[in-house]
Amino acid sequence: MKTDSIFYRLFKELPSIFFELIGDSSQTADDYEFSSVEIKQTAFRIDGVFLPVQGEDNPIYFVEVQFQTDEEIYLRLFSEVSLYLRQNKPKNPWQGIVIYPSRSIDTADINHYKEFFQSGRVNVIYLDELGETTSLPVGIATIKLIIEDENTAIVSARDLIARTQQQINSESQQRQLLELIETILVYKFPQMNRKEIEEMFGLSDLKQTRVYQEGVEEGREEGKEEGIQQGRIESIPRLLKLGLSIEQIAQGLDLDLEEVRRQVENQNQ
Repeated sequence: MKTDSIFYRLFKELPSIFFELIGDSSQTADDYEFSSVEIKQTAFRIDGVFLPVQGEDNPIYFVEVQFQTDEEIYLRLFSEVSLYLRQNKPKNPWQGIVIYPSRSIDTADINHYKEFFQSGRVNVIYLDELGETTSLPVGIATIKLIIEDENTAIVSARDLIARTQQQINSESQQRQLLELIETILVYKFPQMNRKEIEEMFGLSDLKQTRVYQEGVEEGREEGKEEGIQQGRIESIPRLLKLGLSIEQIAQGLDLDLEEVRRQVENQNQ
């Protein structure tokens, strides 16, 4: 007889033993019904995972970026983490990081997971509470640019571009940051053409970047010829290659999140 069958029968027929085992009163069993619940495995997909390249003390970071209310985000996160741990059996500890644009989007119930939050195993970051963009490191300020409204984004982007050019010494890193800023701006201001963006943000060399020439402008021309909506949809693959999440693409293109998910799923078929 398998041990799981033994425990199933024991807890089914003598549930008081379980509560005694965990240090509770045997009388507590009167308030419970024990049963075997089937968990159907689905195609879980974690937004991002930072895996240590060496050592067993460094934690694995499971990252979720959530830009729309989702009552089941923590259910999904812990299900994904548990499934990952079961399948891969890593020796490293783990931590969860959940990123929201603002606290108002974080509406999920954490009642079943309080200990994870209280212990620091799971940390939540609200981008709008990070502080003034000008006081943040360039990289973090670039992330925060995503949630800026159009009025403040213009000033923030100009400052960020100048700081990137002044403070980032690595040419490749500077180029990557400028291209990322460029991508955010293009999809934050979809009504503007290349020259207008270049003039507004002083990016005289922006037109030389590979992303702008091969991706963004092409997407805009498609949008003009086939309709703005269709042009935005056809821009989704390019943004995925740039590393933007589905939520970021939906927000940047002003598309429904489910529409973006459907487009991504169709491309993967």
